[in-house]
Amino acid sequence: MTLEAAVAAPFRGAGTDRMGEGEFVVALSLDRDWFSPDQAKRLVDIATARGLLAEDDGDLVAAFDPAEVHVPADFVPDESILREQSTFERALDAIVADGMEKRDAVAAANRRQREIGVTLETAAVLVARERGVDVEAVADAARKELLVGDDSGPDGGDAAGDDAATGGT
Repeated sequence: MTLEAAVAAPFRGAGTDRMGEGEFVVALSLDRDWFSPDQAKRLVDIATARGLLAEDDGDLVAAFDPAEVHVPADFVPDESILREQSTFERALDAIVADGMEKRDAVAAANRRQREIGVTLETAAVLVARERGVDVEAVADAARKELLVGDDSGPDGGDAAGDDAATGGT
């Protein structure tokens, strides 16, 4: 996962799983020259929202073991990781990370949505759970969207035409 590798890199470089936010931002922007300082701060926000980072007493703490994340020597993250993903995209990424082809995962979510009449996000979470993929954070986000009637994500329509859902990113 590109986001996880980008988050792990500063921790791996420092040989720790805890560092100040300023140190983290400097590692990404000045040391590695991957992002501007503002973009690195955005990465902190996204990684925190995704549960990859936690804040503790002014420090950022990795919520995973950075030493276990492979960061290739020539790795450079794409700026697209700074874009907030929809709940559907997050569920889809988890399914793909588990080994299912993206096109097949989208088709399975679309099929499940039609079969039981739920939102596309809910269908993707169900597909993930059927495969044994842990998507608890994504499921919580989908529940919250349903409860507040959030219409900022997909409109519940078929994902086949959505570039982000079919690999156009």
